[in-house]
Amino acid sequence: MDNDHNIAAADTVTHFTLFKRCLIALLSGAIGPLAFSPNNMWLLGLFSVMGLYTALKFATPRHGAIAGWFFGLGFFGVGASWVFVSINVYGNASFPLAGFLTGLFVMGLGLLFALQAWLTQRFFDRSFYLFSFAALWVLGEWFRSWFLTGFPWLYLGYPHIESGLAGIAPIFGVLGISLVVAISGAAFGEMALIWRKTAAHKAYAVARSYIPTGLFVLWILALLCGKLTWVTPSGANISVGIVQANIDQGEKFDAAFIEQNLALYDELSSPLWHNDVVVWSETAIPYIYENASPVVNYLSSQASTNSAALVTGIFGQSDEGVHNSIISLGDGDGIYHKQRLVPFGEYVPLRAVFSSLLQIFDLPMSSLTRGAPGQDALSAGGYLIAPFICYEVVYPDFVRRHAASADYLVTISNDTWFGASWGPLQHLEMAQMRALENGRYMIRATNNGVSAIINARGEITARTEQFRAQVLEGEIQLMSGRTPFSFWGSWPVLLACLLLLIVSRKVEAERVKNFFRKLKQ
Repeated sequence: MDNDHNIAAADTVTHFTLFKRCLIALLSGAIGPLAFSPNNMWLLGLFSVMGLYTALKFATPRHGAIAGWFFGLGFFGVGASWVFVSINVYGNASFPLAGFLTGLFVMGLGLLFALQAWLTQRFFDRSFYLFSFAALWVLGEWFRSWFLTGFPWLYLGYPHIESGLAGIAPIFGVLGISLVVAISGAAFGEMALIWRKTAAHKAYAVARSYIPTGLFVLWILALLCGKLTWVTPSGANISVGIVQANIDQGEKFDAAFIEQNLALYDELSSPLWHNDVVVWSETAIPYIYENASPVVNYLSSQASTNSAALVTGIFGQSDEGVHNSIISLGDGDGIYHKQRLVPFGEYVPLRAVFSSLLQIFDLPMSSLTRGAPGQDALSAGGYLIAPFICYEVVYPDFVRRHAASADYLVTISNDTWFGASWGPLQHLEMAQMRALENGRYMIRATNNGVSAIINARGEITARTEQFRAQVLEGEIQLMSGRTPFSFWGSWPVLLACLLLLIVSRKVEAERVKNFFRKLKQ
C-alpha cells in the first residue's frame, strides 16, 4: 500500500529534501566502485549501501526512484567507466561521441536502481524496510545477470574475495555475500537514522533496536562459513605454462601482422612445452579453425611431441555461422564455441540499423554466432577442462553448470579492449570468485594481462604484469569433492530474498488489518 501522506510526514522528521536525497545517493554510488579491484577498499561497499538506504528511507516512491537513479549514475559512472575506452579507442568513436554513448549506457543501467528503489518504496512495509531493501538489492543484481543478455558486473560480494565473508561463496555464491553486505549496509543506515532522530541517550536507542546484536550474529555466522572445508586435493598436480603475448589490438586482426604474431606466440611457448598444459589467450589464432590446417597441425605436433596439450583461442565455424572458440590440441581434444556473447562487441542487436550509424559496431568480432548449449568439455592429458571465453566467466550460475564435472577451469580473454582502466582487474576479481565458488583451480590467459593461476580458494598463486609480453609457469592441483554452490547455485539466496519480501508484505498486511480494527472501535 502506498500512503504518500504518511511517508511525507515521516520525511519531515529526516529533513531530507529531494535534492539532498539525490546528492547523498549520487555520492554513495560513486564511492561504491572503490570497494572493487584495483582499489580493494571493501568497507566502502558497506558505506555505499548505507548511503542509499538513508537516502531512500521515508521517501515517496517517486522521490525514491529519482534518488535510486542518481545512485546508479554514480555507481556505474565510476565503476563501468572503462566502457568509454572500448568505444573511443577501439570503436573509433570521437571523444564527444564516446562520452555521449557511455553516458547513455550509464543512464540506462541507472534505471535499474531506480526501479529497485521504486519497488522498495511502493510495496514494502516501513517496519521491515531493512530486509526488503536488501532483498531487492540482491534480486536486482540477479536481474542484471540476464536482462537484455546481462551485465553481471559490480556485484557487492566481489570485493570480499579476500575478506572474512569469502567463506560464504562456496555455499551460496557471490549473491550470498551480496545479501550479507546489503543487510549490513542497510543496518548501518538504520542505526545512523536512529542516532540522528534521537535527542538523548543515542547509544542506548541504537542498542535497544537490537540491530547491533543482529549484525554481530550475522557476521559471526558468515565468518564461521570460512572454517568449513568442501574440497580437498586429490593428489594429482598439473604443470601449466601461460603465454601472454601483449599484441597491440590494432595489429591483432590485421592480416599483415598475423604471421608475425603467431611466430611470437611460438617463440614464447618454446620454453614451456615441458609443462602438461600450455594456454594461449582469446583469439590467439585469428583464423577459422576449419580453414587453418597448416597452423593447427603444426601446433598440435609441437604439443604432441612434448606430451603436452595446447589450449588456445581461435575462431570456429558451424552451420550456424562463425564462433569465438577455444580448442585443445596435442595431448588434448575438443572445441568449444562461446555461448555468452558481448552485445555490441561480438554481435550487434538490430545490426541493419546500428551498423550503418556507428563504426563502433563494426568491430572485428561483431558478427559472431552464439554457441549451442550442452557442448562437451575439453580434455587435456586425460583430464576434463571447463572452458570459458572472456565475458562468460562473470556469470556465476553459467560457470557453475559447466564446472560441475570438470577437473579444473580455464578462462581466456582479450582485455586489451579496456586499456589501462579498471575493467581488466575487475574481470580478474570475478574469475577469482568463480574458482572459490566451485572449489576448482582456474587458469587465466589473457593477451595483455592479467594472466594468472588461481587456486580453489580464489587466491592468485602466480600472475603476470599488465602490458608486457610474458610467460608464466606454475602448478595446479586437482580437487576432489564439490562445493554446495556447485550443486544448487544461486537458488537458495534468491528464494531467501523472495521469502524476505513475502514476510515484509505480510507485516504490511497485518498493519492494514490493525488499522481497520481501530476504525471499527
